[in-house]
Amino acid sequence: MRWPEADALRADVAVTTRIGGVSDGPYASLNLGFHVGDDPDRVRLNRTRAAEAFGVDLGSMVFAQQVHGVHHELVGPEHHGMGTSTLEDAVPSTDILVTTSVSTTIVVLVADCVPLALIDPDARVLAVVHAGWRGTAAGAVGHAVRAMAECGARPERMWAFVGPAVHPSRYQVDADVLSGLSAAVAPEALPSEVAVADGTGGWLVDLIAANRQQLLLAGVAAGRMTISGASTADAEFFSHRAARPCGRFALMARLRD
Repeated sequence: MRWPEADALRADVAVTTRIGGVSDGPYASLNLGFHVGDDPDRVRLNRTRAAEAFGVDLGSMVFAQQVHGVHHELVGPEHHGMGTSTLEDAVPSTDILVTTSVSTTIVVLVADCVPLALIDPDARVLAVVHAGWRGTAAGAVGHAVRAMAECGARPERMWAFVGPAVHPSRYQVDADVLSGLSAAVAPEALPSEVAVADGTGGWLVDLIAANRQQLLLAGVAAGRMTISGASTADAEFFSHRAARPCGRFALMARLRD
């Protein structure tokens, strides 16, 4: 799934599906995660296929050891290949990757969490963000905007591309999660579409809507946000809520010359 809107920004942004790989069972077929119990050799072949489909070499990619946090790392050619062949050498304890390098493809892996790419086409700064409910409650997208600003980017020039995430009808949470999401935007209130009472004392949460609000609060214009319209309820994507174990799909992004 590609965003053609990124072309005008001299960038490429895409999300893989679960189709076109070599894994089987619960990982069928294009699982890109080493940490979920799949055969590592199959994961490596799947990653090679994903890189080729995206038009880059696997060795130019950078993966992170995602921990549901807000730490960012600025990466470039010296980081190429990190995490491509094994989890152990991925960028440690990082959920936001930032680059200014046109030769670097940055990647986040998800299976219900929100994957985002942020681009300032004028400053030539790119970030990818992994935002589950913990990352969202910690304000991951705001951290990403500020990390990009350290490289000369400005939020009013940024474009956001938001990939498939868990469907609100499948995402029932308790009051503690709702409290965390509310605290992330205080003193603003959560929009009504972010959390709907389910009648049992729980809440159905729209993580994409929550991150959209945080992007707005960080200064990214609503007209510069492109939401995929897909969710992990769609058969093309892995969903940790629907099946455990399961594979992981990727959001990949790069700047172009």
